[in-house]
Amino acid sequence: MAEAPTRTIYGFHAVVSKLRQSPDSVLEIHIAASRGDARARDLIAQAESAGVRIIPSDNEKLQRLVGTHHHQGVVARVDSRRRELKLSDVLDTLEGPALLLVLDGVTDPHNLGACLRVADGAGAHAVIAPKDRSAGLNATAVKVASGAADHVPYVTVTNLARALREMQEAGVWTLGADGDAERSVYEVDQKGPIAWVLGAEGQGLRRLTRETCDERVRIPMFGSVESLNVSVASGVCLFETRRQRLAAAP
Repeated sequence: MAEAPTRTIYGFHAVVSKLRQSPDSVLEIHIAASRGDARARDLIAQAESAGVRIIPSDNEKLQRLVGTHHHQGVVARVDSRRRELKLSDVLDTLEGPALLLVLDGVTDPHNLGACLRVADGAGAHAVIAPKDRSAGLNATAVKVASGAADHVPYVTVTNLARALREMQEAGVWTLGADGDAERSVYEVDQKGPIAWVLGAEGQGLRRLTRETCDERVRIPMFGSVESLNVSVASGVCLFETRRQRLAAAP
């Protein structure tokens, strides 16, 4: 029988989150033999309780496993099989007004991870991106997401414009972040179902994506820089939606 496909995740937050959310998917945990602190002891206790094998390892081996020294002394090998979510899965199971984050052309896994973390913090239902011209959910993205990758669905679609139209047909208002737009993020009513659509810093939205959005809005800039990192811009947009909804709540 063929072995299950695996991937590595690293960092305490990501590994602990995986242990809590899906302990059966954690195959083994490599932990720095030099770590005997309370955080490491708690992680080992959780792993042993879940029946997960612990492998004491030196820093050199940990670095080889993930290709970076920013592993915090803990690396896990996990079953990478997961049911590929479709956009319809998300739209059919929404609770309350939709809050979605759509990324167009974000190819840096650090940015993807940061966007997932922001989306989780804002309570977004999912992050959506095209299969091509997008960062994959690799170990770097999972690490930067600090556990959010195991909480926020990451949906990849073949055709982003078609996916936007599917959202629109489901009653979701698609807002594209565009520095040249007339209205600002603070002038648009966001209390209904919303999908924020953002492009990579500097490049912005592709033409077809921009034209497919219901409306384009800008984030006002008051200093010398012309644009924000996509994860920062995502935070501005998503939390403005949350602010408006909280203000309107009875």
